[in-house]
Amino acid sequence: MRPHIICHMISSIDGRILSDRWTQPVDGKARDDLVNRYYDIEKTFKADAWLVGRQTMQQHFVNAREPDTSGRRELPRHAHVSEAAKRRTGRLAVVVDPKGKLRYESDNADGDPIITILSEQVADTYLYELQATGISYLFAGEEGKDLGHAMNSLRSDFGVETLLVEGGGRINGAFLKAGLIDDISLMIYPGLDGLSGGTCVFEYEGEKDEEPAIGQSLRLTASETLEDGIIWARYEVERNHQP
Repeated sequence: MRPHIICHMISSIDGRILSDRWTQPVDGKARDDLVNRYYDIEKTFKADAWLVGRQTMQQHFVNAREPDTSGRRELPRHAHVSEAAKRRTGRLAVVVDPKGKLRYESDNADGDPIITILSEQVADTYLYELQATGISYLFAGEEGKDLGHAMNSLRSDFGVETLLVEGGGRINGAFLKAGLIDDISLMIYPGLDGLSGGTCVFEYEGEKDEEPAIGQSLRLTASETLEDGIIWARYEVERNHQP
């Protein structure tokens, strides 16, 4: 059994998510004042954990280096729950880092104990390093692509019942393709990016003929216009069978 998963994002009206590229608000307010409404809404979900990809975690919290792929793999590949995660009173911070590129100096991100999702191919030396730093970890199969298995572990080993998936676009796309998203919360900032090929809310990396969203319809459950022209829409993902 996995957590209930909500994909919560903010984008420009053309679906781009790099906020430093968006046009300025019409009334002269600072762009960040509007963008920060995203975090106010985030708190209302009362989720047990939030999840991002490696690049997002690296951008905001930690450093990275090339992984050690030559080390031994003798440790059992099952979840490790750190003391920080056991003692936690708030949320958990989850990062998808299959190759084990991230290197941590502390066991938390903004005070939230970190859990990293790995492939079973990471070396034992990396697992020992995580344990020594107080980082929890779990596995997503041999290649790190079995997100369903990882989500089951997140529920059974860490007690996560509600999870916020908060990008970037590739991580959102992977969860979409896996059929793991139950609800979408999308805040639309009143501005534009406009550049072709910019990073979007969902970006599944697949073949041209793949349809990562096929069989998943969206039912609008709520929509409202917030202050300063931000639109907030919520959708329930309904699974259906294609003919």
